[in-house]
Amino acid sequence: MHAAEHKPAEASAWVRRWALMVGSGEVLDLACGSGRHARHFAALGHPVLAVDCDDDALARAAGTGITVLQYNLEDGSPWPFEPERFAAIVVTNYLHRPLFKKMAASLAPGGVLIYETFAMGNERFGKPSNPNFLLAPGELLALASANGLQVIAFEDGVVQQPKAAMVQRIVAVERGFDRERARLDSANVL
Repeated sequence: MHAAEHKPAEASAWVRRWALMVGSGEVLDLACGSGRHARHFAALGHPVLAVDCDDDALARAAGTGITVLQYNLEDGSPWPFEPERFAAIVVTNYLHRPLFKKMAASLAPGGVLIYETFAMGNERFGKPSNPNFLLAPGELLALASANGLQVIAFEDGVVQQPKAAMVQRIVAVERGFDRERARLDSANVL
């Protein structure tokens, strides 16, 4: 492998674990970065909409089964997605609290939210360290509940991979979700 080349980052273990419970339909990879989760869901056969404000990141995210959209989620522009559209929304390493209600409304009946980002305490590991970008203890649980989502899984603690960090992560579902799709054993990890 040449110095200019690099292997694309692998989807997070949390996303891989829960991706198989997503029903058929379009997946939104919000603040997608270079598209590691968009590629994972596209490989599983889902049409994916990958959204980010960075054109360079979107160029890396583009691929078969992936539509990219350059959009600034924080500039006050209207939420660009209609209600009940997505079979799943995946968000990692990004936090903009005003979007949570809009995301929940954009999940199709039975839709799945897979969310993983940094939490208070991360400042001892490095960036982000600004409290505006760190979840308070139990905050993802509260956001899911306040927006009518049912929590399937929640974790809050330290991870060592891909780097040491304090994180919260949640899998929450919209009304109409068939709970038998929530396979809790690790055999479903890809």
